[in-house]
Amino acid sequence: MQRHTLAAIVARLGGRIAGDPQVEIIQVGTLEHAGPLEIAFLSNARYKSRLATTRAGAIVVAPDAEHLTASPRIVCDDPYAYFARLSQFLNPQGPPAPGIDPGAHVAAGARVAASSQVGPGAVIGAGAVVGERCVVGAACCVGERASIGDDSRLYPSVVVYPDCRIGARAILHSGVVIGADGFGIAPQAGRWLKIPQIGKVVIGEDVEIGANTTIDRGAIDDTLIGDGVKLDNQIQIGHNVQVGAHTAMAGCVGVAGSARIGSHCTIGAGALILGHLSIADHVVISAATVVTRSLSQPGTYTGLFPIDEHAAWSKNAVLLRHLDELAERLRQLERRLSAMEKSNG
Repeated sequence: MQRHTLAAIVARLGGRIAGDPQVEIIQVGTLEHAGPLEIAFLSNARYKSRLATTRAGAIVVAPDAEHLTASPRIVCDDPYAYFARLSQFLNPQGPPAPGIDPGAHVAAGARVAASSQVGPGAVIGAGAVVGERCVVGAACCVGERASIGDDSRLYPSVVVYPDCRIGARAILHSGVVIGADGFGIAPQAGRWLKIPQIGKVVIGEDVEIGANTTIDRGAIDDTLIGDGVKLDNQIQIGHNVQVGAHTAMAGCVGVAGSARIGSHCTIGAGALILGHLSIADHVVISAATVVTRSLSQPGTYTGLFPIDEHAAWSKNAVLLRHLDELAERLRQLERRLSAMEKSNG
């Protein structure tokens, strides 16, 4: 692996060096396990005790933590973000080896850029477009008239249904399904009638979607995923959902149909957002929270409640929402009781 001095790293990524600028680095590592040719980072004070025992050749720290170690270090305002950029620098992903595997099938009328790679068993449907420098992995399926933006990577066994659009620089991990039918059914005489899902999924640029995550196509209008959205593994996005730019969701989040989620939101693992709700920009939803009403203001929202029979749960939920009011009334009664006792004494 190529060696880089701290001086070369700072010249490229910024920051300030404290200690020997000629220390050489080949890879990133953790404070606990890094070796002399690796660089670690400290962004959380709870791990500062590990600075005394780390074998890392250098450390990325914030200015207020610079004094905690004598090791060579890069000082910057945001060590975690710096570490991410540094890892990208040390672990570059080169352009794909272009070509279409003999075991792939590219339908007549499909367009695959000469700079892109299509793996064995992959299927590119009629009228589909695969942009420049893309990778379509083994056993992927890109449906009719679907489009994949430049520099995107589909890992093995990704399915993009017909007419769906993926923006530039997307990363779709194995098992992702884009554009399956939304859960649109109507009851009639004790049976369910399927509602054709005639919308599509439109995904912006710089989106990453984790393994086995599914995004349903719209019933009539499109399901929309904004630029820079990051979705973890095993997430379900229902039909006609809109997710604003640069929102991130952790694993196993479920978003029901027609929900509107703003930009720059963070949604914790296992959270559920009910259908037809609106979430403002810059909202943080804690893990395992069930969002049952629209959230019109930025902030952090948490809701964990023990399971119970529904009627009892509903009564307790109402009481919980008025807990502050009830507590204040109780304090007033206690003050009145204390005053009465003093007057009678």
